[in-house]
Amino acid sequence: MNDLANKHIVLGLSGGIACYKAAELCRALVKAGASVQVVMSEAAAQFITPVTMQALSNRSVYTSQWDAREPNNMAHINLSREADAILVAPASADFMAKLLHGRADDLLSLMCLARPIAQVPLMLAPAMNREMWQHPATQRNMAQLKADGAFVLDVGQGEQACGETGDGRMLEPEEILADLISHFQPKLLAGQHVLVTAGPTFEKIDPVRGITNLSSGKMGFAIARAAAEAGAQVTLVAGPVSLPTPRGVQRVNVQSALQMQAAVLQHVDAASVFVATAAVADWRVAEVAEHKIKKDGSGDLPVLQFTENPDILAGVAQSERAQSGGLFCVGFAAESHDLLHHAKAKLARKGVPLLVGNIGPATFGQDDNALLLVDAHGSQELPHAHKLVLARQLVAEIARRIRR
Repeated sequence: MNDLANKHIVLGLSGGIACYKAAELCRALVKAGASVQVVMSEAAAQFITPVTMQALSNRSVYTSQWDAREPNNMAHINLSREADAILVAPASADFMAKLLHGRADDLLSLMCLARPIAQVPLMLAPAMNREMWQHPATQRNMAQLKADGAFVLDVGQGEQACGETGDGRMLEPEEILADLISHFQPKLLAGQHVLVTAGPTFEKIDPVRGITNLSSGKMGFAIARAAAEAGAQVTLVAGPVSLPTPRGVQRVNVQSALQMQAAVLQHVDAASVFVATAAVADWRVAEVAEHKIKKDGSGDLPVLQFTENPDILAGVAQSERAQSGGLFCVGFAAESHDLLHHAKAKLARKGVPLLVGNIGPATFGQDDNALLLVDAHGSQELPHAHKLVLARQLVAEIARRIRR
């Protein structure tokens, strides 16, 4: 995934122990396709060497506004004009206070002040002790920086280098990377609330056994991420999977089909889009055994009675709000063969405006997929690609349809 291909990122480091994370962040930015120019404050060089950052970025590091490599001696102008974004990670309390007051006594602060505000976004990843973070002055500074147009990221919570525990840790590199990638995505679903179901369900037979399927949840999680990147508020109802929650997404964990139905009904009234990606079990055992069902040596098989699970998607799609157009519903069909035929039948059966089909055995657990979009007017193929790429394409299609 080259999410940052053709993007030039200026990575600024102010002083703080979190500079050690900047090395991995730089590496992640390069892997995502970006070109990275590192600019370090004098204090940052006390925590990590410019040599390290040069090796990871494949570019000479800038540390002084008097850098003789610039023919016009205006590194602060040249570097800011070349950037698609300036990302300061870590951003110390002192550095944010300096930016707030427009002070510019080193190259990093000069560059941030000199950037064309309308063309070059400034993202700050704060990092400091919990007391420094909670101090009213820091909170005022952060609020004013946001009002001035800077994008101030969240902070993490946990153990700090000083031995204390609390808010103020710099986000992990993968979290900062996700926020930067999200920034560049078009906000096609701004103002929308998207409800997504993902993963399998697990229907108990006894305390140790159950009925499930091979769905990994990766497609649904990719859709939740893509919707959040597109500016939507996203609620993700997830079956039993171990995938990390996408940035900015509210996650509700469930196990069974009945639990998933209850969670959907709890959150659907606030949603404007419902994407039912989950592979919900069609049946469950009518009576779950209290204890593990054991072999008795007779060779006789246990008799299990099954009952049908509720059709979550059809129930939501048949609601008054969905029928009146207040809720746009998208269904998924994971088939083993005759995809178009089965997808058309499911579209009619579920009563949804858009049905997304895929060949389940070819995609379960994989990072890539191929989708078939089916509606009342025909079908459209989304060719084989990474699931996040497909998710963004699907989100764009949903946004186009709800704007009609």
